[in-house]
Amino acid sequence: MPTILLVNDDGVHSKGLLILKRELDKIGKTVVVAPVDKSSGAGKSLTFHEKIKIAKVHLSDGSEAYTIDGTPADAVLLGLYKIFKKPPDLLVSGINLGHNMNIDDVLSSGTLGAAFEAAIHNVPAIAISSFVLELPSINSEGKLSLEELELSAEITRKTAKYILDNGMPEDVDVISINIPEKADPKKMKITKMSYLGYKDIYVKHEDDYIVKCNGEHHSDNDPETDVYTIKNEGVISITPITLRFPHKREKLEKLLNFLISIE
Repeated sequence: MPTILLVNDDGVHSKGLLILKRELDKIGKTVVVAPVDKSSGAGKSLTFHEKIKIAKVHLSDGSEAYTIDGTPADAVLLGLYKIFKKPPDLLVSGINLGHNMNIDDVLSSGTLGAAFEAAIHNVPAIAISSFVLELPSINSEGKLSLEELELSAEITRKTAKYILDNGMPEDVDVISINIPEKADPKKMKITKMSYLGYKDIYVKHEDDYIVKCNGEHHSDNDPETDVYTIKNEGVISITPITLRFPHKREKLEKLLNFLISIE
């Protein structure tokens, strides 16, 4: 039976985590390693200079899970090297209660950070995000229905099954899936990441500022991007991501010659 490491950034008792675990249990042995509390915006950060505790807890269905008082990326590494006896066959991160659909989201998201950490360590990774586009308040997660979360979990399970049976597609390290509210499960699109970042996401909160949960994105008129697909079409977005950054070394030849010539 394949092994699946399940991580999130909304905390071990998030409703999305348990629903997803139930689906993944149908295709493999699922082990939950998740932060104690919300770690939204943690990206791929790790906890340095502080102790990290691993503890066992019981989820609301009675199943066991591991919690850590660190980041989602910490959870991945502790799972890989301290909890699993051998690497898992797959990493699933989510269900994130919010979107992850442009360069700002992707680089800031704890959900994607966990997936990136797994991919760096040669574990195939899927990140799943389910959300409402308009949140009623700064501190709200929106009103994601049970049916919407179950749809997200079902799509993740089918994707996970495909990857377990066929392996990751060539040159793809992470598959990021964004599911908008009231999505039609038959309407999906393979997208590319939007490189238009957030608008001003800091809003006044008493005498200080707080980051708006679902940051407002710039409009993207490219129909192939995740932002356009979600906001203009209301269609499920599936984005392949590779961690292999291009290194155009020839572009620095003039700089190198300049530095060498300096007396």
